[in-house]
Amino acid sequence: MRLNSLLLAFGLSASLRGVQAETEVEKSISSIWDDFKNAVDCGACQILLGSIKVTAGLGEKFMIDVFTGLCDISGVEDPDVCTGIIKKEAPALHDAFNALHLNSDASKTLCASLVGLCQYPDVHSYNVTFPSPKPKTVRPPPSGKTPLKVVHFSDTHVDLLYEPGSSYVCSKPICCRSWSDEYAPENTESPCGPFGNTKCDPPQILQESLHAAIADINPEFSIYTGDVLAHDIWLVDETEALKGFNATYSAMENDIGTVYAAIGNHDTAPLNLFPADASSEADPQWTYKALAEDWYVLTGVPSVKSANQFASYSAVHPNSNLRIISYNSIFYYIYNFYMYQEPIEKDPRGQFEWLIEELQAAEDAGQRAWLISHIPSGISDHFRDHSEYFDQIVQRYEATIAGLFYGHTHRDGFQIAYSDYNNQDWNTATAMGYIAPAVTPTEGSPSFRVYEVDPITFSVLDYTQYIANISDPSFQANPEWLPYYSAKADYGSKISPPLTDLKAEITPAFWHNVTVAMERHPTIFQDYWARRSRGFKVERCTDDCMENEICLLRAANAQYNCDKPKGLGFSKRDRQKDDILLEKERHIDCDHAGMATLISKIAHQAKLERRTEIEA
Repeated sequence: MRLNSLLLAFGLSASLRGVQAETEVEKSISSIWDDFKNAVDCGACQILLGSIKVTAGLGEKFMIDVFTGLCDISGVEDPDVCTGIIKKEAPALHDAFNALHLNSDASKTLCASLVGLCQYPDVHSYNVTFPSPKPKTVRPPPSGKTPLKVVHFSDTHVDLLYEPGSSYVCSKPICCRSWSDEYAPENTESPCGPFGNTKCDPPQILQESLHAAIADINPEFSIYTGDVLAHDIWLVDETEALKGFNATYSAMENDIGTVYAAIGNHDTAPLNLFPADASSEADPQWTYKALAEDWYVLTGVPSVKSANQFASYSAVHPNSNLRIISYNSIFYYIYNFYMYQEPIEKDPRGQFEWLIEELQAAEDAGQRAWLISHIPSGISDHFRDHSEYFDQIVQRYEATIAGLFYGHTHRDGFQIAYSDYNNQDWNTATAMGYIAPAVTPTEGSPSFRVYEVDPITFSVLDYTQYIANISDPSFQANPEWLPYYSAKADYGSKISPPLTDLKAEITPAFWHNVTVAMERHPTIFQDYWARRSRGFKVERCTDDCMENEICLLRAANAQYNCDKPKGLGFSKRDRQKDDILLEKERHIDCDHAGMATLISKIAHQAKLERRTEIEA
């Protein structure tokens, strides 16, 4: 009898503890939701981060329950999407908030990145050291020999579960799957075509079409700047990721030939998360190992096997003077929550030190170097400190580096590095970053690029962008990959002095002069602006917008990219402007997917509710 009484008492005690814990979670959800609504400036954002830090201190599960509740009451995603994203990324976020110091540069960077309520902190001064002084050598002149063709493609995001005929209108982050009966082929009035849709990641059949078009080009080699996996990020685990790697890289091996690849922020599970400390239990060694094996098969170069350390490698292309260096830029991604430690690690995994060693080896051997990576160093997604340190490396080895090649943005673009960012001119432009648009059609027609490359200097002489026009009715029967524009043909005659010589390099000076032509003749900028998305949903960009975009093109060092995050007001007088800004900011490109996007959406929804309360 006494035992039964004790068990009953224990059961009641446990039940009461459960109710109490549930109440504490609900209180935290309500409190943080109010903090989101009241986060209208940098100080208020620090209060919000402080509240989240308190939840982190109560344990990872407590934090998961609170964020899941916030996601549910905001209604920004379906419950299964909320649960999947939060559970996968919570460990990294939990570590970040436990280590976070309020009002620190790390916390202000978080507020700038996630909700736009702080300015980015000033870059921390740090002088990168080099094994030898910068030589007086300059960029070599073109050889005049017949150029090589090199293909650049990026951000394939092939959806292995794409279902033709299913609905392209759905409540999930990606569609073209039968998420429920209402989206099934036999029930929908919005069926996906067999080759893809702009609201979905592409099917394997589109990848086959892409590979056939690349094979027809017969390039010397190709470069692929990352993001294999589809955007069903709340579902992807190690098993699914490995299936995606195998499907995409096996197809490249069979269809294209030699491909030098780089890792993307989607190329692990959970996405974006790469600890700076190799001893971390969260270090995705399975990702590094799998990619190293796939990449070695694609290149046949033994040194590529070293990618199993942290997905970076250096390979001299056979029978050439070109060293291709693929480095892991996701360490420097502002949504890599493992980087938000105090102080922020200046050289995670010693990758900058490794990069310097490889570039020094290239310089000593009289080689040219191509750097391939996923995230462009000059965009707002890149930590500004690490962009500055990387730029120091680029400036030191400017005569060796023939080009830098990126993806990630899903948009067509470029970035220019300068020896003096306060004196940007043709004669201070030192290096070019080429940003290839995506194969996935979510930001415009599927696309790839063909460079004309000097076979001796490996400088870029020209490039032609190819697209398969997804708006063409014939696309769903048989996509036709056609030239869209040429850098030299479409810009060369419009700059001063003109450059139309087919054997001349399109140098950093050339691209600086293109930006000058954009300033003087806005129609040139508007042509560029439309080409970014291959003519898809071209937003208006004039005046300040145009000025800021040209500033971005001139900023391979991110601190100079003119991006200044600002909070949104809610006055009745500015109601229409706020609606436009909220709608624009609510659209967060797919490449940012994950917890960062989720938090941003929750913040926007809270702001909408707050405005409704103010106007009531």
